[in-house]
Amino acid sequence: MPTFIAQVVDAYGKTSQETVEAMTPEQVRTILRGKYQSIGKIKKAGFNLDIDLSAIEAALSKVSIKDKAVFSRQFSVMINAGVAIVRCFAVLSDQASNPKLRKALLAISADVQQGGNLSDAMSKHPECFDELYVSMVEAGEAGGVLDEVLNRLAKLLEDMARLKNQIKSAMAYPVAVGLLAVIVFFAMTIFLIPIFANIFKGLGAELPALTQFMLFLSDIMRSPKILIPIFAVIAAVFLIQNYYKTPVGRVQIDSFLLKMPLFGDLNEKTAVARFCRVFGTLTRSGVPIIQSLEIVCNTVGNQVIANAIAGAIGEIQQGGMMSLALQKANVFPPLAIQMISIGEETGELDAMMMKVADFYEDEVEQAVKALTSVIEPLMMVGIAGMVGTILLSMYLPMFSIFDQLG
Repeated sequence: MPTFIAQVVDAYGKTSQETVEAMTPEQVRTILRGKYQSIGKIKKAGFNLDIDLSAIEAALSKVSIKDKAVFSRQFSVMINAGVAIVRCFAVLSDQASNPKLRKALLAISADVQQGGNLSDAMSKHPECFDELYVSMVEAGEAGGVLDEVLNRLAKLLEDMARLKNQIKSAMAYPVAVGLLAVIVFFAMTIFLIPIFANIFKGLGAELPALTQFMLFLSDIMRSPKILIPIFAVIAAVFLIQNYYKTPVGRVQIDSFLLKMPLFGDLNEKTAVARFCRVFGTLTRSGVPIIQSLEIVCNTVGNQVIANAIAGAIGEIQQGGMMSLALQKANVFPPLAIQMISIGEETGELDAMMMKVADFYEDEVEQAVKALTSVIEPLMMVGIAGMVGTILLSMYLPMFSIFDQLG
């Protein structure tokens, strides 16, 4: 029977190795599950290359919003049922499909077993649990309502994932059609046009300007010269990305994203919905307003709106109202400003923020549908133009041949 070596963590958080005879790694995990708090990597004993594939997999993987939402929902249910935190992490780490999240949960479990706070342990893994997540968990620990906070976190992450998926799914069809159209255009230009051009030249036909231009384009695509525009595009993308990392570049590009045709309104509504949803969830969970605004600045996703929120922090610290400070920045829609002002006056700012988030998430959904309905006919016209140009460049020489025959 094969022998396996498993990395295990006992009830005191001590990591060790256990040798077990079993048929499969799954059987090893079943044998050890009742003896240890958590079970890590399992490998077959004997000669093997000392390459930690699990560590490589964890380093290359990325924890998505959906991964955190599923974890938060499951963690909330287990905490509400009275399961100890260490036991929760042992169960959740075993069934976590994301290797990076699984590794983080094992490390957090070990820190908690040694007497550390859950929020402090999570803060050591920013690639899995950001400042927003850690702050809400800290508020839940302080107020003794960790299960409620985790439930709100799960709802927040699910709403963010749903909004993101709506935009992706709506844009998937236009992007796929556009990509297919470009591939067809390149294929016809590279392979089809030269064949017809050689036939026309053999018949002695004079090629019109459009056909000559398409032949010139075909020659470039079939030669190493095609690398020049490819490298130019790559260089432009690289320069834009590096410019976006600078403070001035980030503000200018984000400002353009809010004003660009077709997509500007969608970007603005998405950022406002995210700001209201995150801020409302934080304040409702017991996080102070100033700290909530500081966290939102890092999660809103647009530097222009983040600067407006940062300006509101200074106004609030001096005794001003957040709605007036946001109004001065002139980046938030008037309806959002009015509803925030009403929330401040009635003392129900968190509830009003959630209503504003619901409203603008619905607006984003409608804007995505409207944008899709505009893009689809434009793409059809573009595709017809590309195919028509190729066909026209092939048919125009025929008229010259017909003239010669006549």
